[in-house]
Amino acid sequence: MTGTIVNASAIVLGALAGLLFRKGMPENMRNTIMQGLGLAILLIGLQMSLQSQEILVVVASLVLGGLTGELLNIEGWLARLGCWVDNRVGGTAGEAGKAFVTTSLIYCVGAMAIMGSLEEGLNNNHQILFTKAALDGVSAALFASTMGLGVAFSAFPVFVYQGAITMLAASLKGFLSPAAVLEMSATGGLLIVGIGINILGIKEIKVGNLLPAIFYAVPLAYWLPTIIPK
Repeated sequence: MTGTIVNASAIVLGALAGLLFRKGMPENMRNTIMQGLGLAILLIGLQMSLQSQEILVVVASLVLGGLTGELLNIEGWLARLGCWVDNRVGGTAGEAGKAFVTTSLIYCVGAMAIMGSLEEGLNNNHQILFTKAALDGVSAALFASTMGLGVAFSAFPVFVYQGAITMLAASLKGFLSPAAVLEMSATGGLLIVGIGINILGIKEIKVGNLLPAIFYAVPLAYWLPTIIPK
């Protein structure tokens, strides 16, 4: 859970820094930092995806995952959840409570939190969560400079949520073949590339609707190579 601990710590430190510099970070500085992090996310995603030994597994997973995600409208559900939380909190909670709930939702609900935790649990690879920690730390500083101390407390749900996914993935690792784990990571790597593209503003990709692809990679890694010889 090293990545999750670093992620939660970055949120607390970022929030404290934001409280110290209430005027906030200059817009040009924030944009440059975010662009640099976006490029780093692209690199991590490409490294993961290029490890695939069965490209057809990744392709089929993305197709089936995209169909499933669109039918379930995962991104729509996430957007409605965000609106519901905002409406419920906006009129009832104080500023600290609103900051806590809003930033907790932002940091927990996303493909990077899920993929980073899975990658840490399955492969003991902390890169994604370390990069997410950098992103969350910068954004926590920005949020705290305007929303206050409540932002720092969002580190707790991040720790519980991502830690639970990491431990679950680690417990399932023994039941998955190395090939299945590899193709899950490769498929997830392309989703990480999608997140990088979104951060850089190149093209809006519905990464949330592609999340089921990660789970399709497991059965396809077992089944597809048996019917399509190399």
